[in-house]
Amino acid sequence: QVQLVESGGGLVQAGDSLRLSCAASGRTFSLYAMAWFRQAPGKEREFVVAINGNGGSTYTADSVKGRFTISRDNAKKTVALQMNSLKPEDTAVYYCAARFGGVHTTIIDAYDFWGQGTQVTVSS
Repeated sequence: QVQLVESGGGLVQAGDSLRLSCAASGRTFSLYAMAWFRQAPGKEREFVVAINGNGGSTYTADSVKGRFTISRDNAKKTVALQMNSLKPEDTAVYYCAARFGGVHTTIIDAYDFWGQGTQVTVSS
């Protein structure tokens, strides 16, 4: 069982940066691929970025490529999402997710554990 707790959300202006963090419980954090998804009001949850268990491979959605970066610290059991050049369309609840097996994927149903989400609002 893995529990995930996100933090770092808030209200920012377009062009600003924000860093989200996800803290995980459990003893085998490195065995889990981690990802960030987001859900805007009235829209389905969508994939943002993912990283494999050892941090050696990442995959980023085209909509945020070049602006968002995922990283992880397996010793601290944390994963971070650095968001730069934020746009109003980035406004959403951001969720941290974990997938046992260490291999990242964009498929939402492949993830086993989810955090409660953190709100990011970007004003124009």
